[in-house]
Amino acid sequence: MISQNALVLFSGGQDSTICLAWALARYNRVTTIGFDYRQRHSVELECRQNVLNALRASDCVDTSELGEDTLLDLGILGQISETSLTRNAEIEISDSGLPTTFVPGRNLIFLTLASAVGWRQSADVLVGGMCETDYSGYPDCRRATLDAQEQALALGLDREMVIETPLMHKSKADTFAMAQSLGGQELVDIVVEHTHTCYLGDRSTRHDWGYGCGTCPACKLRATGWADWQKAGCPDEPTGLA
Repeated sequence: MISQNALVLFSGGQDSTICLAWALARYNRVTTIGFDYRQRHSVELECRQNVLNALRASDCVDTSELGEDTLLDLGILGQISETSLTRNAEIEISDSGLPTTFVPGRNLIFLTLASAVGWRQSADVLVGGMCETDYSGYPDCRRATLDAQEQALALGLDREMVIETPLMHKSKADTFAMAQSLGGQELVDIVVEHTHTCYLGDRSTRHDWGYGCGTCPACKLRATGWADWQKAGCPDEPTGLA
């Protein structure tokens, strides 16, 4: 365990839940932060608490050093974002080549605000589930973007603030394997049963991989990752299918 304090950007989704388990195994003290930006899939805000409660009730990961959870109201981001995640609009590929689920500047804003909260909490590490392997092409998920953000935060705060992205080069199949490695089948079950990924906020349809519409880009990525992991025999090491 590294003697540092970490603040995890925690949405209640598959990726951020696995990042939280990763951080709990690695850092001295771990806190969480989430954002209400009037997202279409606002059900994830309820799922955040369900996941935290499930982790605390389980012994699959050590939550003894899990501290406070912060939820910030970012309604202004929803006001300025004409996207499929903040409006009842069709999910499609825009003229820019990016899907209409792209919320410009979202991760940059999240990390900036998280760094301010982390500064107050004496955290020196921010942990996020950004990934450029199985993702929708969002430019603010790329490691190069986060390296630049990390440098800007260090300059602006006059202290080091590391941005850790443990899923950056992992496929969705690898994230299921990582859950298995970190917390066994019990953590995999928590991910499947309690986390939320679906962009449309569907919690009425239960699949083997969890709840969701099954057709939006987020559901398709998760379903494919689950199928690949199952096909590989449910290993607790990377599947090599990235």
